[in-house]
Amino acid sequence: MTQLPRETHDAYFEVSVPPNLNLVSDVRHLASAFCLEMQADEELISRVILTTHELLENAIRFSVSGQAHLRIGVRREKSRMSVRVETRNVADHTNLEELKRRLGEMRAANDPEAHYLELMRESLLRPEGSGLGLGRIRVEADMTLHYAITGNAVDLRATAECDLGASQDFGASQKDEPSNPKE
Repeated sequence: MTQLPRETHDAYFEVSVPPNLNLVSDVRHLASAFCLEMQADEELISRVILTTHELLENAIRFSVSGQAHLRIGVRREKSRMSVRVETRNVADHTNLEELKRRLGEMRAANDPEAHYLELMRESLLRPEGSGLGLGRIRVEADMTLHYAITGNAVDLRATAECDLGASQDFGASQKDEPSNPKE
């Protein structure tokens, strides 16, 4: 497989972090602030935060290169907003095979929620880690997952779209109030 194609965004931010799981929380705060500035609603911000946490934690945990990369992009068109959360890292062969297996099972599942419940049952038997991260992204964050593997490099992308309120205009501050003609 080849690297996922980059798409243009109205706005994005990228960060490259060393293998330090303590940084995940800091990056989540950045993701939240970024989405707020892009005028995403609270529900979408929550979905992006969950996805950022899960993807970045996995990218850091399974990186053999000492770096994990994250990119969050937002595109707005008329009354729709799309968000992409992307990670890239280099993983070992065993983890690559496990990732392919898990994503293949998710794609094959006719009922994503039933599959997620099965993952929860299986997590009780795991000696370490819950193994729920990708399932959480698919079901709890309601995002679509895509991946590409080039050599040992893993690109994961989670995408979501939502409708915007008619009054939201990209670039206009939500704090702007109509002028008062009586003043």
